[in-house]
Amino acid sequence: MSITAMPHTWPTVVHMLADAARIAPDHEALVCEDERLNYRQYVACVAGLARHLQSMGAREGTRVALVMGNSLDIAIATLGVQAAGAQVVPLNPAYTASELTPILADADATIILHDTAVAPTVQAALPSPAPQCIAVGNGGERFTRWQHQHELVSQLPLPEPQQLSTLQYTGGTTGLPKGVSLAHDAVAINIGQREALLPTRVEAERVLAITPLFHVYAVAMGLYLAAGCRGTLVILPRYHPQAVLDTIAAERITLMSGSPTIFIGLMACAGFSQARLDTLRLCSSGSSALSEETLKRWEAATGCVVCEGYGQTEAGPVLAYNPSDGPRRPGTVGVPVPDTCIEIVDVDTGVQVLPVGEIGEIRAKGPQIMREYRNRPDETAQALRHGWLYTGDIGSFDDDGFLTIRDRKKDMVIVSGFNVYPREIEEVLYGHPSVIEAAVVGVPDDYRGERLIASVVCREATLPQALQQWLEPQLVKYKWPAEMRVVAELPKTAVGKIDKKQLRLELIAAGQPQATFTGDTP
Repeated sequence: MSITAMPHTWPTVVHMLADAARIAPDHEALVCEDERLNYRQYVACVAGLARHLQSMGAREGTRVALVMGNSLDIAIATLGVQAAGAQVVPLNPAYTASELTPILADADATIILHDTAVAPTVQAALPSPAPQCIAVGNGGERFTRWQHQHELVSQLPLPEPQQLSTLQYTGGTTGLPKGVSLAHDAVAINIGQREALLPTRVEAERVLAITPLFHVYAVAMGLYLAAGCRGTLVILPRYHPQAVLDTIAAERITLMSGSPTIFIGLMACAGFSQARLDTLRLCSSGSSALSEETLKRWEAATGCVVCEGYGQTEAGPVLAYNPSDGPRRPGTVGVPVPDTCIEIVDVDTGVQVLPVGEIGEIRAKGPQIMREYRNRPDETAQALRHGWLYTGDIGSFDDDGFLTIRDRKKDMVIVSGFNVYPREIEEVLYGHPSVIEAAVVGVPDDYRGERLIASVVCREATLPQALQQWLEPQLVKYKWPAEMRVVAELPKTAVGKIDKKQLRLELIAAGQPQATFTGDTP
């Protein structure tokens, strides 16, 4: 399947927002709890903040960090920094001082905008000399204060497409987080690329922002998506399953982006069976792999289609999606977005292009790809080779051009000389009627090199032996976990992904099986 046509794109997302205010000034733009802004007010706030930041030294070549949770203020701040000409640096407000310190040092921000609640943490993490700080929220500044200064709408600064837009720090699963530099044109083009596969309806969408707006996924599939179609972005300050269900009904939500953890959590919520979800017309899933079983359960329960996609911070972020108006293939992440070439190459050299059906590393080429890793020339050169982004993900194409993600390259486990991709084992486990979540990791083993350990969360009492018996007929013996653990919960990252790095460290530290079934792998 080939998608070639791409809808209109803007020079930058700030131009996109300016168009929305010009065409639909009175249309509702942002909602968070009891606060509501239309597009005229939204742009006035963005312009007012941009001018204020410029007076403090924000300009091209500088960076402004955001250490903020979900609110109207972070939506305004994200676009206000970009309008000022600076690079926005969104950071997790749950970080500790020790986690923030190296990131703030690397980012070298001129200004830091942070929630008042995290002021002590930010102060403890400041580099020397310290940047200027603005506390936001209760007892601090509010970026909504310009909402009634309508004259500011015409004074919105517009950055150049080639300027740097965003410095997004990756999760740091292989060490200290790396800062991904994205240009304005890359970010804006990616909105149009996504729109080709998941088209929106102009001034008719009500988009729910569940996941944190410091994360690239929520920004692309929430903040930018809503402004691009002149829709309404409804922001939840914090995730709670019942609050999500109530908000979908109260705010007549039409589009929702989530992660596997969110879909699983919503279906497990006591109020799910009574929830009014009839306004939902499309859900999208990203951030981590959605099991086919979870997708089918959600669609059967709600009647709302889930389109799974694929991307990463380094790719602006969207690379592929299952089309909402065309053939979908559950279990895959769809087809490449327009103007994007994706190839599967051998894992060892990254040079040999593999045929359809064979598994290898995914590499991508397109206008949405990152400029560089900040201050990481060696790692930039490793990721960007011969015009290609080497994603570090393992996948394959089928005959119709649909891409399936098999695993992360770094998550591949070598058991007795055999390459094993944990996601394949997890998919089998998800097929068991009791399984809610599953994670398989490899730990060092003197005999096999590595051994597989499966950790599973179940909705009812289930013996590890029963899970092992379910799995064994479906997989070759070297893919059988040496240990099967039934656990109460799995460690999660700030954006709700299963944290396999933390899980692996915990298992290595524990050293011994914890009330598990121990299998016998080769």
